[in-house]
Amino acid sequence: MTTMQLRVNGEIHDIDADPAMPLIFALRNHLGLVGAKLGCSLEQCGACAVLVDGEPVLSCVRAVSEFENTDITTIEGLVDGDRPSAIQQAFIEEGAAQCGYCTSGIVIAATALLDNNKQPDRADIAEALKDHLCR
Repeated sequence: MTTMQLRVNGEIHDIDADPAMPLIFALRNHLGLVGAKLGCSLEQCGACAVLVDGEPVLSCVRAVSEFENTDITTIEGLVDGDRPSAIQQAFIEEGAAQCGYCTSGIVIAATALLDNNKQPDRADIAEALKDHLCR
Protein backbone atom coordinates (compact mmCIF):
# COMPACT_ATOMS: atom_id res chain seq x y z
CA MET A 1 0.00 0.00 0.00
CA THR A 2 1.07 3.53 -0.79
CA THR A 3 -0.42 6.82 0.34
CA MET A 4 -1.46 8.89 -2.65
CA GLN A 5 -3.13 12.26 -2.90
CA LEU A 6 -6.02 12.74 -5.31
CA ARG A 7 -7.90 15.95 -6.10
CA VAL A 8 -11.47 14.86 -6.75
CA ASN A 9 -14.40 17.21 -7.25
CA GLY A 10 -12.33 20.08 -5.92
CA GLU A 11 -11.28 18.35 -2.69
CA ILE A 12 -7.93 16.79 -1.75
CA HIS A 13 -8.08 13.18 -0.55
CA ASP A 14 -5.28 11.01 0.83
CA ILE A 15 -5.84 7.34 0.11
CA ASP A 16 -3.83 4.26 1.04
CA ALA A 17 -3.99 1.90 -1.91
CA ASP A 18 -2.03 -0.22 -4.33
CA PRO A 19 -0.70 2.26 -6.92
CA ALA A 20 -1.68 -0.18 -9.70
CA MET A 21 -5.33 -0.29 -8.61
CA PRO A 22 -7.65 1.10 -11.30
CA LEU A 23 -8.86 4.62 -10.59
CA ILE A 24 -12.50 3.55 -10.53
CA PHE A 25 -11.88 1.41 -7.43
CA ALA A 26 -10.24 4.34 -5.63
CA LEU A 27 -13.26 6.49 -6.45
CA ARG A 28 -15.86 3.90 -5.53
CA ASN A 29 -14.26 1.98 -2.64
CA HIS A 30 -12.07 4.61 -0.99
CA LEU A 31 -14.06 7.79 -1.62
CA GLY A 32 -17.61 6.45 -1.88
CA LEU A 33 -18.18 8.06 -5.30
CA VAL A 34 -20.24 5.44 -7.11
CA GLY A 35 -21.53 7.45 -10.08
CA ALA A 36 -18.91 6.05 -12.46
CA LYS A 37 -19.90 2.47 -13.23
CA LEU A 38 -17.75 -0.59 -13.83
CA GLY A 39 -19.18 -2.06 -17.01
CA CYS A 40 -16.54 -3.95 -18.95
CA SER A 41 -13.14 -3.46 -17.26
CA LEU A 42 -11.71 -3.14 -20.78
CA GLU A 43 -12.20 0.57 -21.61
CA GLN A 44 -14.83 -0.38 -24.16
CA CYS A 45 -18.20 0.72 -22.75
CA GLY A 46 -17.63 4.22 -21.33
CA ALA A 47 -19.65 3.71 -18.15
CA CYS A 48 -16.54 4.46 -16.06
CA ALA A 49 -15.81 7.88 -17.61
CA VAL A 50 -14.62 10.74 -15.43
CA LEU A 51 -13.10 14.09 -16.32
CA VAL A 52 -9.35 14.45 -15.77
CA ASP A 53 -8.15 18.00 -16.24
CA GLY A 54 -11.35 18.61 -18.19
CA GLU A 55 -10.97 15.68 -20.59
CA PRO A 56 -12.96 12.44 -20.47
CA VAL A 57 -10.94 9.45 -19.28
CA LEU A 58 -12.07 5.86 -18.87
CA SER A 59 -11.18 4.91 -15.30
CA CYS A 60 -11.64 1.13 -15.25
CA VAL A 61 -8.11 0.12 -16.29
CA ARG A 62 -5.71 3.01 -15.69
CA ALA A 63 -3.77 2.95 -12.43
CA VAL A 64 -4.73 5.37 -9.68
CA SER A 65 -1.08 6.43 -9.42
CA GLU A 66 -1.37 8.06 -12.87
CA PHE A 67 -3.83 10.58 -11.47
CA GLU A 68 -1.85 12.29 -8.73
CA ASN A 69 -1.50 16.02 -9.48
CA THR A 70 -4.58 16.05 -11.73
CA ASP A 71 -8.09 17.44 -11.31
CA ILE A 72 -10.59 14.58 -11.35
CA THR A 73 -14.29 15.35 -11.71
CA THR A 74 -16.88 12.62 -11.33
CA ILE A 75 -20.57 12.81 -12.17
CA GLU A 76 -21.14 13.75 -8.51
CA GLY A 77 -18.87 16.76 -8.97
CA LEU A 78 -20.94 18.25 -11.78
CA VAL A 79 -23.76 19.32 -9.47
CA ASP A 80 -24.01 22.90 -8.27
CA GLY A 81 -25.01 22.56 -4.64
CA ASP A 82 -28.28 20.65 -4.80
CA ARG A 83 -28.90 21.44 -8.46
CA PRO A 84 -27.84 19.22 -11.35
CA SER A 85 -25.62 20.74 -14.02
CA ALA A 86 -27.35 22.05 -17.14
CA ILE A 87 -26.45 18.84 -19.00
CA GLN A 88 -27.70 16.63 -16.17
CA GLN A 89 -30.93 18.66 -16.07
CA ALA A 90 -31.39 18.29 -19.82
CA PHE A 91 -31.01 14.50 -19.50
CA ILE A 92 -33.61 14.51 -16.71
CA GLU A 93 -36.08 16.67 -18.63
CA GLU A 94 -35.75 14.62 -21.82
CA GLY A 95 -35.83 11.23 -20.07
CA ALA A 96 -32.50 10.49 -21.75
CA ALA A 97 -31.84 7.17 -20.04
CA GLN A 98 -33.06 3.64 -20.42
CA CYS A 99 -31.55 1.49 -17.69
CA GLY A 100 -29.28 4.39 -16.65
CA TYR A 101 -26.07 2.38 -16.36
CA CYS A 102 -24.27 4.27 -19.13
CA THR A 103 -25.77 7.67 -18.35
CA SER A 104 -23.04 9.04 -16.08
CA GLY A 105 -20.35 8.29 -18.68
CA ILE A 106 -22.37 9.90 -21.45
CA VAL A 107 -23.03 12.99 -19.31
CA ILE A 108 -19.29 13.23 -18.59
CA ALA A 109 -18.50 13.00 -22.33
CA ALA A 110 -21.17 15.57 -23.20
CA THR A 111 -19.85 17.92 -20.51
CA ALA A 112 -16.32 17.73 -21.92
CA LEU A 113 -17.62 18.25 -25.45
CA LEU A 114 -19.67 21.33 -24.58
CA ASP A 115 -16.94 22.79 -22.38
CA ASN A 116 -14.62 22.72 -25.42
CA ASN A 117 -17.11 23.31 -28.25
CA LYS A 118 -20.20 25.43 -27.62
CA GLN A 119 -21.70 24.64 -31.06
CA PRO A 120 -20.88 21.00 -31.87
CA ASP A 121 -22.17 19.50 -35.08
CA ARG A 122 -23.39 15.94 -35.54
CA ALA A 123 -19.87 14.66 -36.32
CA ASP A 124 -18.47 16.31 -33.16
CA ILE A 125 -21.17 14.67 -31.05
CA ALA A 126 -20.61 11.27 -32.65
CA GLU A 127 -16.87 11.56 -32.00
CA ALA A 128 -17.42 12.55 -28.37
CA LEU A 129 -19.74 9.60 -27.74
CA LYS A 130 -17.92 6.94 -29.77
CA ASP A 131 -16.53 5.20 -26.68
CA HIS A 132 -19.93 4.84 -25.01
CA LEU A 133 -22.20 1.84 -25.36
CA CYS A 134 -25.88 2.06 -24.58
CA ARG A 135 -28.75 -0.27 -25.25
